[in-house]
Amino acid sequence: MVYTILSENGLENFYRLNEKAGISQKAIRKQKYDFLDDELTISRLIDFKDDNIMKIAFYIPAIHCSSCLWLLENLQRINNNVLSVRVDFLQKSVAIGFNYNELTLKSLVELLASIGYPPHIILNDLEKKHQKPELDKSLYYKLGLAGFAFGNIMLFSFPEYLGLSSDHDQGLTRVFSYLNLALIIPVLAYSGKDYFHSAWQGLKQKHLNIDVPVSLGILALFLRSVYEILTHIGPGYLDSLSGLIFFLLIGKWFQQKTFAQISFDRDFKSYFPIACTVLKEESELQLTLDKLQVGDIVMIRHGELVPADAVLIEGEAKMDYSFVTGESTLSDKHQNDLIYAGGRQMGGIICLRIIKTVSNSYLTQLWNDQAFKKENQNGRTSIIADRIAKLFTIIILLVSFASLFYWLPKDIPTAINAFTAVLIIACPCAVALSIPFTFGNVLRILAMKGIYLRNTDVIERISNIKHIVFDKTGTITNIRSSQLIYSGYSLTTKEEQLIYSLSRHSTHPLSRQIEKKYKHFQALDISEFIEEKGKGISGFIDGHLVRIGSQEFIGDVGDEDSLSNKGINIEVDGKLKGFYLQKNAYRKGLNSLIKNLSKKYRLSLITGDNNQEHETLKSYFVNTTEILFDQKPMDKLSYIRNLQAENINVAMIGDGLNDSGALKQSNVGIVISENTSNFTPSCDVIMDARQFSKLMNLMDYSKDSVRIVISAYFIALLYNIVGLSFAVQGLLSPVIAAILMPLSSVTIVLIGITASTYMAKKHHFL
Repeated sequence: MVYTILSENGLENFYRLNEKAGISQKAIRKQKYDFLDDELTISRLIDFKDDNIMKIAFYIPAIHCSSCLWLLENLQRINNNVLSVRVDFLQKSVAIGFNYNELTLKSLVELLASIGYPPHIILNDLEKKHQKPELDKSLYYKLGLAGFAFGNIMLFSFPEYLGLSSDHDQGLTRVFSYLNLALIIPVLAYSGKDYFHSAWQGLKQKHLNIDVPVSLGILALFLRSVYEILTHIGPGYLDSLSGLIFFLLIGKWFQQKTFAQISFDRDFKSYFPIACTVLKEESELQLTLDKLQVGDIVMIRHGELVPADAVLIEGEAKMDYSFVTGESTLSDKHQNDLIYAGGRQMGGIICLRIIKTVSNSYLTQLWNDQAFKKENQNGRTSIIADRIAKLFTIIILLVSFASLFYWLPKDIPTAINAFTAVLIIACPCAVALSIPFTFGNVLRILAMKGIYLRNTDVIERISNIKHIVFDKTGTITNIRSSQLIYSGYSLTTKEEQLIYSLSRHSTHPLSRQIEKKYKHFQALDISEFIEEKGKGISGFIDGHLVRIGSQEFIGDVGDEDSLSNKGINIEVDGKLKGFYLQKNAYRKGLNSLIKNLSKKYRLSLITGDNNQEHETLKSYFVNTTEILFDQKPMDKLSYIRNLQAENINVAMIGDGLNDSGALKQSNVGIVISENTSNFTPSCDVIMDARQFSKLMNLMDYSKDSVRIVISAYFIALLYNIVGLSFAVQGLLSPVIAAILMPLSSVTIVLIGITASTYMAKKHHFL
C-alpha cells in the first residue's frame, strides 16, 4: 500500500535513501481517528486557523532516519492540499500547514499513518504535545544481541586464551571457531548494520562520514577472521570484533542518554521573553507569559503580538498573521471571535480573554521562521567544522592503510590490530558536538539573565562584529525615567483626555510616556486609529480628529509653524496646539559601556530625533563616533547596507519599533526590551533593558565561547595524535579503541559545557 502511494506520486527515491525504509502497517490500519471529527478536539489540537489555512504540530515517534525526513518534507507531492511541512528531526516533530477546506485534519492524520508515520496524540494531555524524544528501542535489542554474542564467543575462546589447544584437540577447536562464526554473523547483520548503512549512504552522497572508517575496521576484522577460520591457520579475532561492536553500541547508548539530557536541560524556549499587559481589578499589570493563565484578560496595543489563543471581548481587531501564514492581508475580527497566538494587532487597543495556555515553543518557532533568517552569514566555526570533519576522515583512512601495509610483511596480527584500532579510535565527533552543546549552554545561561538569542549561529556572528550602530530613543535612553515638557497653547482638560486616549493605543516609547503623564484620565473610545512607524499616530475620538507626531506627519501647520519641528507635535481638529520636548534620562552605565566598546569597535549613533541633545551625546560618545539625526527608518537601513558594502560586520542596537529593517539587515540585530510584548522577529537578540550595561559582557562572552569551541578542536586533535601514536604501533586493541572513541566525544562535550559555564561566571552572567 505504501509503495503504491509513493510510486504514484513519483517518490520512489524514498527507498534509495533507506533500504529498509518504512515500518509495518499491520497495527496502523486498525487505528481509528474518528475523534478528529469533533470540532472541540480539533480546536484544542491546532495552533492556527483562518478561512483556508490550518496549522498543527505533531509528535511522530517513527521518525528515525534521512528517508523519514525526506518523505515528510515531500508530503505536498502526495497531497497538494498540504501547503507547508517543517520537520524537527531531533524532537521528532512535524509542523504542517494545510488547506482544511479540502483536506480534513482526520484525513491528514490518516495520510501520515498510511505512509508509516502515525502521530502520537494523547487526548488527556493535549496541551503537552511537544514531548522529550525517546531513545530508539531497537538500540537495546542490538546491544543485547552483541553482548550475548560477545560473552559466548569469549567462552568458546577460553582454550585459546589459556593456551590449552593441542594437536589432538584440533577438531574441537575448529567446532568452537565455527560456533563463533555463527554467532558473529547476526551481530554483524543486525547490531552493526547502522554503521554500514550510514557509511554506504555517505559514500553514495560522495561524503566521507565517521562511519566509513568504523565500518572498514569492522569488515577488516571480520574478513581476516573468516579467512583464518576457513583456512585453519588460526581462531581469528571474533572475540575482539564482537567486543568492538558491543562497546561501540554502549558508547552510542551513553552518548544518546548524555546528549538527550543535556539537550533537554539547555532548552531555552521556556525562558522566552515576552510579557503582556493583564487587566486585573481595573489596573494594568505587566506579567511574563509563564504567569499568564486561562481566563486572564489581556490588553493588546497597536503592533503588539497576541501571546496565546484568545477570544476578543472588546474593540475591533485587525490581525496581521504574516508571521504565521506568510500572507500580509489583514483579517478583521469582532467580538467573541477566536484570535490565534502569533497574530499582530494593527488597529487600536483590544482586550482578549485567554482560552489556551501559552506555547513558548510555538512563539519561538515563529521567531525562527525562515522569513527572518539571515542568509550567507555562517560563522567561521561552522565552516571550520564542515571542513575538518571531511579532511579528518580522509587523513584517518590514509593513516590506517599506511599502518596496515607497514605491518603486513612483518606481523599480520599486529597489522590487523593497528589497522582497525586506527580506524576506530580516531573520531571527529568532537567537531560536530562541541558547537551545539557549548553554544547551547551559552544560550541557556544568557536566557536566565534576560538575554535571549535566536539560535547558536548568533553567537558566532556576534564574535565577528566590527561596528556597532546604536539607536537613541528607547535604546540608550531610559523612557521610564525621562521627562516630557509641554510648550504651546494651554491645553484644556478635554484636550488632555483626547491626547491620553490616543497615545495609549501605541507601543512607541514616547506615546507610552504621554500616556503615563495623563493616566489619571478615563480613556475614550477611538476609531480609525492609524500609526505610521517613526512618524506619528492619529484617530477620531469623541468626534475630534487628534494627531500626535513629527512635523512631517502633521504636515503644513500655517501660521503656527513656529511651534512645530521642536518635538512631539500635538494637533486637535486641524489646529496645532503645541509640542512636547523630551528631557532624556540615559541608561545607567552608558558612559562606561561606550568607553569600553569604543576600545574594540567602531561606533555610530543614528536616531530619528532632532539634534537638540547633540552636545549631551558628544559627552557620551567619543569624537570618532558618527552621530546622525533626523534619520527615517529607510535611512537607518541604508546606513547599515553602506557599512556592509565595505565588508564590515555590523550589529544594530535598537528598540525594535522603527528599526525592524535595519535590525534584519544587520549581521546581528539586538533589541532592548522594556518588559513589554514588543515581539520583533527580525532581531537576533532580545535583551532585557535591565541588562543593557552588560552589552560588552555579551560581546566578550560570545568571543570566549567561540574560543572554547576552537580549543575543543585542538583537544580532539591532541587526543587523536596520542591515540594514533599507540594504534599505529599495534599497541592498542580494537576493543579499547571502541571504549575510548565515545568516551572522548562525551569528554569534549562536558569540557565545552564546563568551560562555557566558567566563562559565564567570569563575565558576570552567573
